Amino acid sequence: MKMESSLILVGLLLASSFSFSKACPNGLLENVDFPGSDITFLYSPSVEHCQQLCTQHPACLFFTFIRPDWTSDNRHFYCYLKSTPSGQPSSQTPLLGVTSGFSLKTCNPEPRPCFSQVFQNVDFFGADYRTLFTPDIQECQRVCTQDPGCQFFAFMKEDHPIHNIRFKCYLKFSWSVPRTPIVEKKAGVTSGFAQKTQQTQELDTRKQISRAKTFFPNTDIPGSNLEHQKSVSVEHCQVLCSAHPKCTYFSFSSDDFECYLKNNLNNLTVKPKDGITSGIPAHFCQLDDSTHHHYEGVDFRGSDIRFELMDTAELCQLKCDEDPNCQFYTYVDENFSDRAAWRRCYLKRVITMPAPPIVNKQASVVSGFSLRDCRTSLA
Repeated sequence: MKMESSLILVGLLLASSFSFSKACPNGLLENVDFPGSDITFLYSPSVEHCQQLCTQHPACLFFTFIRPDWTSDNRHFYCYLKSTPSGQPSSQTPLLGVTSGFSLKTCNPEPRPCFSQVFQNVDFFGADYRTLFTPDIQECQRVCTQDPGCQFFAFMKEDHPIHNIRFKCYLKFSWSVPRTPIVEKKAGVTSGFAQKTQQTQELDTRKQISRAKTFFPNTDIPGSNLEHQKSVSVEHCQVLCSAHPKCTYFSFSSDDFECYLKNNLNNLTVKPKDGITSGIPAHFCQLDDSTHHHYEGVDFRGSDIRFELMDTAELCQLKCDEDPNCQFYTYVDENFSDRAAWRRCYLKRVITMPAPPIVNKQASVVSGFSLRDCRTSLA
């Protein structure tokens, strides 16, 4: 009888959540699973962080988070992002150790959410770019907050079993500026970025970069590759390099829109190469708004939130600016091969909040996030 009452209560909670989910579905359902309908999974240290990941993922409408008290297997801190055509879970099941909920896309979400909680005996593994020793967790978090490249950190406590890394503070990076995962040449489309999109970190606005001094046309800097990303222009490539704390210079290929970020603090050796433009980042200077241009004949494929019908690419950009979730867009004009797609304005985004690549249980480790966005939220 007790189990039956619990199931009835769960059913009432679910029905209630569905009734307001189109308004602002910020409620969470403990010990309720939304099985199936997975888009992907990401690691997350808390259900609140998981909900924000779902909010920033372009396609996620609801999620299930596997909590640290889950006992069936080792999938702790898994955040399953989910979607259905109806926007509602296909089914729901009582299940201990999980919490489910909905995207906050309809709630005018903070573009840079604050995560002030620290996580005891939890390691944000990987994504290190700098290490130092600090006397305590508070100082480690302060250093992370003051470093523009740091999004989250891990601190080794004084009782850590490995003696020589006690008091070690690992500063970690994840992308805080929009990346365009797929960039293609295509007739009949125009793409661009929202004017509101913050393309750089906290920069000194009193300075302005001189393009002549930081771009090297028809020049490659071979080797020393850190990673590569898609970018629509050499200016966008410079933005990506400037945002990454380990990027010392870059090379951009206009033929395939590849942006090669490089790391070498000792040498910069160039060689002539057609179609390649190389350059230097602008870590502490204000970049111009070249990334706000329209790019005709370029498709930012994927990462769609939705599409609306608009008359021009300029109106499409305005629509992207008006939508708090939109970071970039692609507009389809009457030169496109498929008439059914004409006038479609595709609004797009990617995750730009701090996102540890792996979250593990680990004794004598404390992890947390930069408080930079918390100061912004309180301002």
